[in-house]
Formats: sequence, structure tokens, C-alpha cells
Amino acid sequence: MKVQFEDLLNELKIKKIRLSHQRLKVLEYLAQNYNHPTADQIYNGLHDDVPTLSKTTVYNTLNSLADAGLVRAINIEDNEIRYDVNTDDHGHFKCESCKKIYDFDIDINLFKTHELDNFEINDKNVYFKGICPDCLPGTKINVQEQ
Repeated sequence: MKVQFEDLLNELKIKKIRLSHQRLKVLEYLAQNYNHPTADQIYNGLHDDVPTLSKTTVYNTLNSLADAGLVRAINIEDNEIRYDVNTDDHGHFKCESCKKIYDFDIDINLFKTHELDNFEINDKNVYFKGICPDCLPGTKINVQEQ
């Protein structure tokens, strides 16, 4: 499901969160780039357009948006955090060759978690790793990155 920038702005208003121009540009970038960017990719993607933007502002904005539930931080690799504006439950597949991350639909609530009955679950994630069709030798199928 694609998230529209206008929907994110409405959520900000509902939650009474005011963002500066720089922070709104970070949010707009996320809404327009469904490639699950890192903070550095966001900074590099915006720096020419917003030269006063600092990496600190990008990190602080991402943390604020994640705390507000408008952005999901995904950590598929130990040393890499990516950001996703689609906060609905869904899975992620990371291609080990091209490093792209793809969204896929999954009903996370179907997983049996009886061993966790007395636990409070705050976040549910499903991550797969492998090789996408674009990178598999001899495969002509193109998977559209979400």
C-alpha cells in the first residue's frame, strides 16, 4: 500500500506534531521513495535541494516520526537501519545481491505465539533474505519494487 504525503500531513495534524520545512522535506522524501532508504540516503537525496539540512536533523526527524508511529524503522542487517512510511503489518525481502528491499503482504497475526501469551508484543516483523528475480541468472521476470 502506497502512503500519500497528504495522508502523512493529516496524521501530523491529528497528532499535533509541527515540523519545520527541513523535517517536512524528510517526510516528503520518504513518501516519494519506497526503496526503504537509510538516513544517509535521505540526507544525500535532499542535501542539494535543502543545503541547510544536517544529518542530525535527518536522524532526529526519523526518530520523531518513528516515535509518532508515522515511520517504521526496519533493521534487516545488524548495521543498517532503513525507514518505511508503510507502517501497516507487512513483510520485507532483502536481495543479497542488489540490496533492494521489497515489501510483501503477510498476515503476521496467523503466526502461532502461544509461548508468548504472557508477553506484551510491541512490534512484529518478518524479514526474508535471498536473491530477487532481477538478480537470479536466467530469470527474465521483473519484480516491481514497492
